[in-house]
Amino acid sequence: MLATDYPLLEVFWTMLIFFAFVVWLWVLFTVFADIFRRREIGGWGKALWIVFVVILPWLGVLVYLIAEHKGMGERAAKRQQDVQAEFDQYVKSVAGKADPTDQIAKGRELLDSGAISQAEFEEMKRKALAA
Repeated sequence: MLATDYPLLEVFWTMLIFFAFVVWLWVLFTVFADIFRRREIGGWGKALWIVFVVILPWLGVLVYLIAEHKGMGERAAKRQQDVQAEFDQYVKSVAGKADPTDQIAKGRELLDSGAISQAEFEEMKRKALAA
């Protein structure tokens, strides 16, 4: 009885509509995030874009994407580079720089304790001196 009330094509149509709605919400949130992160326009410019997107959602989002597509991409790439640079700086600060003599001394201790072989010690020493 249920299969006749809601045919398979209706299920596919409902799934397509739901998917389109989710994609539109994603684009809407992306546009809002880009508007609020922009530094080259002031508060009034941001307010006008927000009002335009809220009053005419479909048209506002499409116009913003058409008008600002290049700027959105550049801002996203710059933001990603900044995040990567910050992460790299954090890793360097946490890792610290070890003195080659300390590394060789630690390697010698490991060799004397039998934890590593002579070949591994030589490789460790070569890497410490190369850095």
